[in-house]
Amino acid sequence: MGSAYPGELRLFALDAGKPFGTAVAAALGQPLAPHLERAFEDGEHKSRPLVGVRGDDVYVVHSLYGEPGESGNDKLCRLLFFIGALKDAGAARVTAVVPYLAYARKDRRTKPRDPVMTRYLAALFEAVGTDRVVTVDVHNLAAFQNAFRRPTVHLSAVPLLARQVAERLGAAPVTVMSPDIGGVKRAAAFAEALSRATGEPAATGFVEKHRSGGVVSGELMAGEVAGRTVVVVDDMIATGTTILRAAVATHGLFVPPADKVLADPAIDSVVVTNTIPPFRLAGTPAGQSLAIVDLAPLLAEAIGRLHGGGSLVDLAEGEAV
Repeated sequence: MGSAYPGELRLFALDAGKPFGTAVAAALGQPLAPHLERAFEDGEHKSRPLVGVRGDDVYVVHSLYGEPGESGNDKLCRLLFFIGALKDAGAARVTAVVPYLAYARKDRRTKPRDPVMTRYLAALFEAVGTDRVVTVDVHNLAAFQNAFRRPTVHLSAVPLLARQVAERLGAAPVTVMSPDIGGVKRAAAFAEALSRATGEPAATGFVEKHRSGGVVSGELMAGEVAGRTVVVVDDMIATGTTILRAAVATHGLFVPPADKVLADPAIDSVVVTNTIPPFRLAGTPAGQSLAIVDLAPLLAEAIGRLHGGGSLVDLAEGEAV
């Protein structure tokens, strides 16, 4: 592989995200570099590369979702410590490839003395020497970009999701809805991508949503839906209460009661990507209607272009969301 960046390309995937990392490596045509992770009796841990990385261009694939036995906090700590070890070992550049970025939803103060978690997260990455962060469809793009002082790359799954949805549509006209006013640009980008995939125009609209204390409310709806296929688009599905009437999202957290909410007969299908494995829906009726879009080729293409000095403009399509 030709390189515009000095040093060899090294690709790592921490143990908790090894299946996705292996898929990225296969799509990139680059083997995963070996590393060691060790847990100690008191709950502490360490990790280190098992190959030399001095002067190399290093990428670490690790998604920061919580799962049984390892929380998002645990994964974040492991990633940060491993990046620090890579920099100490002489890596010339370390890029954190984080398909799902934890804490991205808490990007502003909504109550007095609230934390701004996205900014604190950026400071942690910078503190261990991270040179660049790559992620997919963050909750608030402007907040993400403004939080980091180091370069960031925001990739969009919108075109891939739109193509998957296009294959499922019938003859009825389509309206793409945002579940809140803040997601109108995301819905517009999805509608544009869907129109390109189908050759037919897609209308847009939004539903009023208020969230306080974990309770979602709101009744106002703007947009034409009568006699139309409605596609509700969001950056993630957590409990599922926001998109009770439809489900297309990049990140499928599916925390309870999502398994029950998404089994509602009003929802024909649920389309997400594999940034988070849908383990919480395994064996449930909601899991039967789930379609998974593979993002490993997208991440592999981005890594290859970053190492080779290529443009990522088309991979960040929909960045206005």
